[in-house]
Amino acid sequence: GLWSRSCMYVLVVLMASVIVALLLFVTQSPSLATADPPANALRRLPDIIIIGVRKGGTRALIEMLSLHSDVAAAQSEVHFFDWDSHYRRGADWYVSQMPLACSGQLTVEKTPAYFTSTRVPEHIRRMNPDARLLLIVREPTERLLSDYTQVFHNRLEKRKQQQTLETLLMRDRELNLDYKALNRSLYHVHMRRWLDVFPRSCVHLVDGDALIRNPLPEMKKVEEFLHLEPQINASNFYFNQTKGFFCLHDRRRERCLHGSKGRKHPRMAPAILRKLHRFFHEPNREFFQLVGRTFDWK
Repeated sequence: GLWSRSCMYVLVVLMASVIVALLLFVTQSPSLATADPPANALRRLPDIIIIGVRKGGTRALIEMLSLHSDVAAAQSEVHFFDWDSHYRRGADWYVSQMPLACSGQLTVEKTPAYFTSTRVPEHIRRMNPDARLLLIVREPTERLLSDYTQVFHNRLEKRKQQQTLETLLMRDRELNLDYKALNRSLYHVHMRRWLDVFPRSCVHLVDGDALIRNPLPEMKKVEEFLHLEPQINASNFYFNQTKGFFCLHDRRRERCLHGSKGRKHPRMAPAILRKLHRFFHEPNREFFQLVGRTFDWK
């Protein structure tokens, strides 16, 4: 009767409101809007490659670089030059993994494993000798702890057996030089390989510790190295008290890095920490000499 017709009418009005709201959301939300790319947009070999270092801040760097309107960034790590299964697919496949970029835009991809892979520098030079390389480094002990933390959480998610950091790091009371996370922090070993292939002027070093504390000065240096029109400014960054690090703000949206970033590091025996700092002292000095600059590391 009248009651059921009234209910039906209310239901129809509600459904119509929901549909209108959804349509408005889709058309106004930048992340969901499906605007056609400009007619002159093309995929091409990257002009910029973020080569590492793993757990140095590569995700933050590519996100911050994407704030610039003249940069088009590949969304995922391509692993073209370090995975044989990808490298065998050739240049056309590599280009297909790149974002659409307009004339005048620079294309960037990041794969942190490139830095420590022995064959990668030569692979890149052969295919893309004019590539500009960005390397972001952190204080080596901090980077090692981040590396262990990531692996720990990955294993936790997959319900794999865990090993304590001390077990992996120490062997017969001495540091285990075969531990991959330790090796990745020996920057001079890997950097030497890159400088055998590329001139120092092709590689820009980003201070990962400074990028976390105060991103803008580091990003201004990156803009300068890439000959980009100065565009990134203080309004692009705001400090998120809850997360404890800077988040990004641009014309389209606000975004923070994934929840896996900024995880708490495991506690380590002070004696082992001191041993690590002592161990890295000489490799760090060699790295500073190699790249012609110093970093404020312990």
